[in-house]
Amino acid sequence: MGRVYAVANQKGGVGKTTTVVNLGAYLAFGGRRVLLVDFDPQANATSSLGVDKHTVSPSVYHCVIDSLPLEQALTLTGRVGLDLIPASPALAGAEIELVSVLAREHRLRQTLAPLRERYDYVLIDCPPSLGLLTVNALAAADHVIIPIQCEYLAMEGLAQLLNTIELVRVSLNPGLGICGLLMTMYDMRTTLAQQVVDEVRRHFPDKVFRTVIPRSVRLSEAPSYGEPIMDYAPMSAGAQAYAALAAEILALA
Repeated sequence: MGRVYAVANQKGGVGKTTTVVNLGAYLAFGGRRVLLVDFDPQANATSSLGVDKHTVSPSVYHCVIDSLPLEQALTLTGRVGLDLIPASPALAGAEIELVSVLAREHRLRQTLAPLRERYDYVLIDCPPSLGLLTVNALAAADHVIIPIQCEYLAMEGLAQLLNTIELVRVSLNPGLGICGLLMTMYDMRTTLAQQVVDEVRRHFPDKVFRTVIPRSVRLSEAPSYGEPIMDYAPMSAGAQAYAALAAEILALA
């Protein structure tokens, strides 16, 4: 059965989608079968893989709300071994629609169950909030990857996220664990960036990935071309960093 990773942080702009798309691409490049689940109403992971979020149908929304089999929303990407369950802006209404649904926190877990055997890794891109969509992702996951931006106030809100993860573990998903904290948008030109990395590693000595993702123009450009960084700029520093992160994840198997 495949391992399910939720990539979560309620703070926006910290590299969640970038991590899901590029980690997924490198895991697939390593010969693994990978499924990306875009569970963010902004649908940036969908767009980053060249799929039009405004016209895609069915999407993950129809699977979670209308109980459509997930396989019917399965979308192939341009990379062998890398499949996508796309999102659309309609997902924004799911938070309200799920309120009255029985076992609402487990809708994504139930939806994913039939496909888990087909994949080695399932990566869920979470929205920048701690609402019902993120709780669904955490309830469906085996592990959480937490991207943290290497900037001032990077740890603001981290305690709240860790508390939410613990609540989900206690009440919904006893097997949920933290895979690691991923430092992103690292700017080697600033002292502050290194100070943030050192501070996070001091507080969580056994939970921070060795790999640090650099701030990179190439990483920012790649989504506009609908390509992961390994296709858009394979020799860039960002590509090398995500290749190293994939190696760390594979070593955990």
